[in-house]
Amino acid sequence: MITTRIPLLLAAQLFASAMAAPAAPPELQPVNPQAGEPPAIQHSMWHQREVDEFVLAGHKCKFVKPLSYAPGKPWIWRPEFFGAFDFADNELLLQKGYPIAYMDMGNIFGSPPAMDLMDRFYALLTKQYGLSAKATLFGFSRGGLYSINWAARHPERVACIYLDAPVCDFKSWPGGRGKGSGSPGDWAKLKQDYGFKDDAEALAYSHNPIDNLQPLSQAEIPILSVCGDADTTVPYLENTAILKARYEKLGGPIQVIVKPGCDHHPHSLTDPKPIVDFVLQHN
Repeated sequence: MITTRIPLLLAAQLFASAMAAPAAPPELQPVNPQAGEPPAIQHSMWHQREVDEFVLAGHKCKFVKPLSYAPGKPWIWRPEFFGAFDFADNELLLQKGYPIAYMDMGNIFGSPPAMDLMDRFYALLTKQYGLSAKATLFGFSRGGLYSINWAARHPERVACIYLDAPVCDFKSWPGGRGKGSGSPGDWAKLKQDYGFKDDAEALAYSHNPIDNLQPLSQAEIPILSVCGDADTTVPYLENTAILKARYEKLGGPIQVIVKPGCDHHPHSLTDPKPIVDFVLQHN
């Protein structure tokens, strides 16, 4: 096991800075990928790299370009929390030639509407930028719902998945049906986003990530999960521990790095080498 801690004040500053990224300029117009229109693009900079910003299906998107692309154009896709605890992202972008893609889907918990948006974003990215047909998904916290659900929908489009303190069962978070704190407001929104009429229907749902791993295992998609064993928001035993046990039982390749005594924050590793090595190994 690898132990890593970041001072909480520094972690909070990093997260606040990441979340303060400027919004896309108002003159950007939505693009209709069905009509084959190229998006109206504005340019900005992030970590000294050029960013294409555009709107797709009403959602703001970012595509951060390396100075030169790695062979085959592998890429990182963050469904949530662009720029937060981005130690591995920076190493892969700045040193290894991996672009970073992000669509702001508006916190819809990896629901079926989120999957449809991800399909549209993937189609645009692979066509517009000529990226690899297989994405590397970075699922931080609730981003785990998006990453695993989309990989189950399109296992042939995923090279590997790096999860970090991931939500793998929405009954745990935001549902709060285990030992975690839960989030009543997010639980109410999740039920709306998934179209559940009540708690009973939500709790009976059979396609939570931990219940829908067979498509990933059949495709032998490698998973790395980094998490703290003292997480009070997304408890390890209710999420990654179950994911690991079930994925291994199905024959899927998974590696877990547990940070002893670490809560939900800080995410990632101060030395991102194990994460970077994992991504490079599977692209």
